Amino acid sequence: MARRLLPVGLDFLDTAPLRLVFAREVSASPDAVYHALADDVPGWSEWFAAVTLARPLGDGARREIRLKGGGRFLETIVAAEPDSVYAYRVDETNAPGARALLEEWRIVPVAGGARVRWTFTADGTAPFLLAVRLGRAGLGRAFRDAVGALERRLTSAAA
Repeated sequence: MARRLLPVGLDFLDTAPLRLVFAREVSASPDAVYHALADDVPGWSEWFAAVTLARPLGDGARREIRLKGGGRFLETIVAAEPDSVYAYRVDETNAPGARALLEEWRIVPVAGGARVRWTFTADGTAPFLLAVRLGRAGLGRAFRDAVGALERRLTSAAA
């Protein structure tokens, strides 16, 4: 059953009860990384192994995401700054115990490519927050694997 979550904004990045941050450098340009995140939403399922479906909704200000294991999310884009920031909040999900979710992808130019930082913020019931904390290592591994696959995809496309 889908649940409506709180309509949080970017300030939630600083106020969320749970904040996880992961980063990795890639040899792809900030522009290429941003395009893959913000403009090629259906492509997420090709580089982020947990994603089985990603599609923009309406005018592209919303997204539908489906994950392996049955997770479903309807999201609203809250920041889209070319080559630097892509952020979205979850408006509806079937994840039990979630009250608010916001994710930010920040892209910073570095010598030879970009540094990609993913910030995952959440509020929810105590069991939900505990489960996310216990899953931190898995989320980190999923992020590193996804960004590595994205890097391979972007550098092979540029060659």
